Amino acid sequence: MLKSKDGEFFISDWLRNRNTIEFLGIWEELHNPNFNYGEFAIIKSQAGLNSYKISVKEWSNKTNAIGIVAKTGRYGGTYAHKDIDFLL
Repeated sequence: MLKSKDGEFFISDWLRNRNTIEFLGIWEELHNPNFNYGEFAIIKSQAGLNSYKISVKEWSNKTNAIGIVAKTGRYGGTYAHKDIDFLL
């Protein structure tokens, strides 16, 4: 779906938005008991700054996120839960 848009650049720019990070944090809080709140607080404090960028892989590795993940390999790509996908 996103290949027709700007692909990976679209998602990384989307993740720079503070509102997006806050929504993802709330979604993870509701659905993920292993969510790393400490790392989320650091990311949230930096989100929205011009100099800040985070990839999906960094987001999922740092926060133990399950709502949006990046996979490598033959069937690799960026995958999001349908609740999050509607925001894209």
